[in-house]
Parts: sequence; structure tokens; C-alpha cells
Amino acid sequence: MKILQPPGWAPPRGYVNGVAATGTTVFVAGQIGWNAQCQWETDDLVAQVRQALLNVRAVLAEGGALPEHIARMTWYLTDKREYLARAREIGAVYRETIGSYSVAMTAVQVAGLIEDRAKVEIEVTAVVS
Repeated sequence: MKILQPPGWAPPRGYVNGVAATGTTVFVAGQIGWNAQCQWETDDLVAQVRQALLNVRAVLAEGGALPEHIARMTWYLTDKREYLARAREIGAVYRETIGSYSVAMTAVQVAGLIEDRAKVEIEVTAVVS
């Protein structure tokens, strides 16, 4: 994958502006912080992020992809302030489960998610060369 960084732009923190990739595309539907049996183990945002990212990894594996194949992520969050307040913890969980920040990423606050206990939903597009 090639990172797209226009000349003269300040580098973003925690993501990249764009990625160019060629290969087999793997689309991962929005994953939330429940376990493989669709059961909630926590209402803590950071723990839900960890589980959602582990769920992303499991779906990627089914498509023959690894975290390093992720080109794009979209995060839907129910509480922007909590996300920002816990950004360091979330960053640590991200590095632990996914690794690199070489991903085009968008995060938006939403009024709610379909599953009432969900605090985050993460969808991914990966490209396997």
C-alpha cells in the first residue's frame, strides 16, 4: 500500500490522509464490542474498542487478510467526549490489536447504534496484495 500525503500538508496524528492499494478487497461490516456469541461482557468504551478490533481481526482472517492489509477504517462513536478523554487508552488498544496507524481513518459521533449497549462500531476495508 502507498500512503497518500499531499506535499506541504501537516501529517495527521493517528491516521493517514489516504492509501492507494491494489489486490483483493475485503470488506468488514461494522463490528461492535460484543463477543463471538453476541453477548456483552462490558459497557466500558476502551474494552468495547478492544473487542470490536478483535472481531475485525477475526473477520479479516476469514478473508485471508491481516491487520496490515487494512486500508480504511470508519469508527462510529456514541460519545465523542469520552473517546477524546480516553484517546491514549484507545490508542494503546489499537496498537496492541491492529498495530500501525497507516490507515485512512474516519471517526464520527452518532446519536446511537442499533445495539443499545454498543458505544463504538468499526467497519474496515482491507486490500490483500
